[in-house]
Amino acid sequence: MEVCSNFLEWVQIIFTVLGLLACLAAGFGIGIVYRKKVAEREIGSAETEATRLINEAIRAGENRKKEMLLEAKDEIHKSRTEYEKEVKERRAELSKQERRLEQKESTLDKKTEAFERKEEELAKRLQKVSETQAQVDSVRQEQLAQLEKISGLTQDQAKEYLLKSIEDEVRHEAAVKIKEIEQQLKDEAEEKGREIIATAIQRCAADHAAETTVSVVTLPNDEMKGRIIGREGRNIRTLETITGVDLIIDDTPEAITVSSFDPVRREVARLALEKLIVDGRIHPTRIEDMVEKARKEVDRTIKEEGERACYETGVHNLNPELVKILGRQKYRTSYGQNVLNHSIEVAHIAGLMAAELGVDVAMAKRAGLLHDLGKSIDHEVEGSHVQLGADLARKYKENPVIVNAIEAHHGDVEPKTVIAVLIQAADAISAARPGARRENVENYIRRLQKLEELTGSYPGVDKAYAIQAGREVRIMVKPEVVSEDNMILLARDVAKKIEAELEYPGQIKVNVIRETKAVEYAK
Repeated sequence: MEVCSNFLEWVQIIFTVLGLLACLAAGFGIGIVYRKKVAEREIGSAETEATRLINEAIRAGENRKKEMLLEAKDEIHKSRTEYEKEVKERRAELSKQERRLEQKESTLDKKTEAFERKEEELAKRLQKVSETQAQVDSVRQEQLAQLEKISGLTQDQAKEYLLKSIEDEVRHEAAVKIKEIEQQLKDEAEEKGREIIATAIQRCAADHAAETTVSVVTLPNDEMKGRIIGREGRNIRTLETITGVDLIIDDTPEAITVSSFDPVRREVARLALEKLIVDGRIHPTRIEDMVEKARKEVDRTIKEEGERACYETGVHNLNPELVKILGRQKYRTSYGQNVLNHSIEVAHIAGLMAAELGVDVAMAKRAGLLHDLGKSIDHEVEGSHVQLGADLARKYKENPVIVNAIEAHHGDVEPKTVIAVLIQAADAISAARPGARRENVENYIRRLQKLEELTGSYPGVDKAYAIQAGREVRIMVKPEVVSEDNMILLARDVAKKIEAELEYPGQIKVNVIRETKAVEYAK
């Protein structure tokens, strides 16, 4: 029963669904038919409206076309009017420019004609000038010929005469100018230099004693000579071999002379000999011991003397090796002058002059102390003491100013600084002061003879005399050969030649004298 009831329910449901589906299909068909009819009516309305719009558009387009045609005609008319106006203006401007060009062409033609006329006139004038120049040249040649005939001189001779006259006049003016300049420089420089040097010398008190180059050892008695010589001369040979000196034992009572080119060796030998004399035991072994002690003592003295020189001059931070080399100068002399004392004196004088001039005083003193450094080793190494000293200064990194002052203090190179010039002056002052140095008679006479020969070799010099111990040379010239203007030039040339070829302390005055005499006899 239940199954049947369920089946019936399903059947009812199915029929209900089918009914609904049928209703839906019928409604859909009716909607489609209705929509078709509505669409047909709307299409007809749209076609009618489209036809209407098209007709209105055609009418509006025709109206717009007519309006645009009218506007275009107006624009064309306006443009044509403006164009015609512009063409008229341009034609008027062209006409105006054509008239101007015609006027300019006319003016140019007139100027061209005037230029041609002037050119013709200029050509005529040039022809006249050429003719006149030819006439002038002819007259000039006639005048030159007449002048040569009257003067007796050719043109070249007259030109040479004029050139010689001008040369003599210029030479005279040059000599006068040189004399004026030299006098002005002397008036200014000599006064200032004399003041500085005098001040430096007055403030630096130095010993005037000269020293010898040999040492003399005093003996207690003449018997000591035999003991020093020893059996068959073994003692003296040992001493000479070890020290490298010569012992001169002669008839001089109670004295032995020690001679050597090396002052340090000579001092070692002298000290060793004095120690042996005091000790009394003189034999080869004892001699060796005493010489070794003397060497150590001399080395200590050398170091102390170098330190003393640095302390006295206020020179600091000197290389220890340079201090030792400087101390060796205690046993070195130059023309009888102790080199160490000379170096100290030069340092003081250079420092004083540097202070007067406002130059670096410490640098000037350092250069003055080291300027003769090469003399400590010039007997051991080849070369001049100037070059040796400069090489030592470079080796121990001294200032280039110091090196230049050492190289230039004898004029071997040009001084580059004021300090180098001050060292030259201080060295000359220390060497030239009274009692500082001495030289033997032969060298003195030879120097004076060479001075007279050199100054007497110039053309026009009659006599030359060296006076005042060689510090002045007096030159007598021939008045017919040497004119007054040439005297100044001659004195300058002689002075330069003396500077280049002679060595001398201090300075030499060149005095040129020209004397004209007129002699007549009354009868």
